[in-house]
Amino acid sequence: MKKLLCYLIFLSSVMALAQTKVKDTITRRATIIYNQNGNQVTFKPETPPLIPIAGAPKPSYSYLWELGDGHYSKEAEPKHVYKNKGNYTTRLAVTNNYDNGKPPATRPKKVAVNDITDSNYKDIASIADQNGFALLKNCDPIPEQEMVVVVSYQNLENYVSSGKLYLFYNEKQFKNNNFELVDFRTHANEREVKENVVASVNDLEDTKSYLASAESISRIKKYKNTTTEEDLDASLSDAHKTYHNVSVLEFDDANPGETRNLFYTFKTTPEMIKDTSATVTMRGIFVPNRSYKNHKIKNLEMEIVTSHDPNKMGSNGSFMNYRFVRFKRVNFKTRFQNNGEGPARMIRLETDIPDMFDKKTFKIESMYPECPICPKDEVPTVSCLDTIIKQKQIFFTFKNIYLPGSEQKNVHEKDSTKGFVKYSMKFNKDFHKVKTRTRTAIIFDKNEPIITNYATTRFLPGISIGAKAGYNLYPNLDNSTSYFVGATISPFKSYRFYWQVEWLNSINQYDSAGSVVDGIVISPNGLKQRQRTTTSTENKSVNWEVPILIRYNINNYIGVGAGLQANFNISQERNQTIKIETFEGDSEKFVINTKTDSNSVKNSFADFKTGLLFDLTIGAARIGPSLGARYVINFEQNFNYFQFYGIWKF
Repeated sequence: MKKLLCYLIFLSSVMALAQTKVKDTITRRATIIYNQNGNQVTFKPETPPLIPIAGAPKPSYSYLWELGDGHYSKEAEPKHVYKNKGNYTTRLAVTNNYDNGKPPATRPKKVAVNDITDSNYKDIASIADQNGFALLKNCDPIPEQEMVVVVSYQNLENYVSSGKLYLFYNEKQFKNNNFELVDFRTHANEREVKENVVASVNDLEDTKSYLASAESISRIKKYKNTTTEEDLDASLSDAHKTYHNVSVLEFDDANPGETRNLFYTFKTTPEMIKDTSATVTMRGIFVPNRSYKNHKIKNLEMEIVTSHDPNKMGSNGSFMNYRFVRFKRVNFKTRFQNNGEGPARMIRLETDIPDMFDKKTFKIESMYPECPICPKDEVPTVSCLDTIIKQKQIFFTFKNIYLPGSEQKNVHEKDSTKGFVKYSMKFNKDFHKVKTRTRTAIIFDKNEPIITNYATTRFLPGISIGAKAGYNLYPNLDNSTSYFVGATISPFKSYRFYWQVEWLNSINQYDSAGSVVDGIVISPNGLKQRQRTTTSTENKSVNWEVPILIRYNINNYIGVGAGLQANFNISQERNQTIKIETFEGDSEKFVINTKTDSNSVKNSFADFKTGLLFDLTIGAARIGPSLGARYVINFEQNFNYFQFYGIWKF
């Protein structure tokens, strides 16, 4: 029996252990493997298996190699010839596309070059086509993951120059910082410097809340491509107003035509904005010569993602100030990648368009593959983009193009398999403060459609201050007069439901119920006399009313509300008058004596009442003037009243 009991205990322990879920603490890792022949090195990644996502395209890896001498490569297995002997630290950033796990972590690897056996060395590729200044990233940001930003600059002058580089990050329009700079790597003796920045009014007034994105929309668009500017002080001031942080580097002795690369590693913060359709930016400013104010500016746009999916939709209208977007354009961008084994000749994007946008203002900002708009009523014979605007959708169709597939033979550059359409629209004349969602179905040739994420637009709550004044009617009080003025605070121009808090200061006056007492008294000479005592009370008070209510706008003109109210008696005065009349005999015909006495009692914060309220407004329900009526039901005593008022919301 004892053996059986021990066996049962052992069996139950094993079953409990089997049912316990073991937390997976294993980190996925990728290893750098290389083959070396003198100064010629071939690199190869050794990566863990990919974890497919159900319903998604075939998963794949993309790579960013830092080769240790300022060169980089995005090929899977790059070959590189080093110019000089030395020890080089090679790094690899691996991005997992359509994969259900985290990106594999890698360790840097040293490559020792002791012999120069190959003279086929190539300088860093020119970026003159980008005006001598470029920013690129290895992936879009995911919260709590690392990403690499490459800053490339080229001396386009015909003389040796020494200049300066700025990289701004962490936009002030977001509540929390999105990025933490972990490390940066230089290869041409660039050095970090600190600059004293004079804070502007906007810098000091950091409310840690979302700012109006309408202004940031125009700034992002202005520096979408590399632009050349002359007022360096103004550009730096604007950047410091827009971003919290900056990295400043100085460089010396850049030869004419020479290109250099810098590598920054950022870790996205846990507090990073989670909106997967939001667009965040970094801004680079390149000063080719420190002796002059000429400089180049470029923004790096990035979309927040939860997984590395090249087929994605985003918008820069994630957080907009409703007061300032009436005539602003909102940008949308749909990205796609051909993951097939062959090229795509036709790509169709079927994009939903929310009703609040005016399709008549539709405008294509940019695209890739770059091609002209297809001619109307003609069969296109060359590459072009056809746009068809329907009631609730816009169809973009790339026709007669050649977009390679990522699995296609001899395709080594993943970026060549990607494309996008970026377009913008304005809002309709009568648009409401509501969140919108839109997504795109992407069709490559005759394959099944790939459905993107939702791109959202939403508005900041904003603040609306209102001025209110009116009259309180107390049906159960005698000779009552009550006037009030006050203020309200609520979200700016809310669409349907919203909260509203008020503060009202009212001045009240009313009479309490009086009393008349008749009696017979004996005069000093022994005669009977009638005596009448009349008591009357006048009440004056100053009240603070604090209603908190939830309101609902039925339409643009009618709103209703209900809520709770607290009523504080800030000061109260009670004036009592006692009038004594003496009549001759026991009749009321002849008054022989009248005596009046009065007393006054004052106190503060003597009374507190709570109650329910029901409210109706007619006029400009969301913003502007309106008239209202309210009924307040007090809990403690029968002190109910009506309120009639005018209000103007700003």
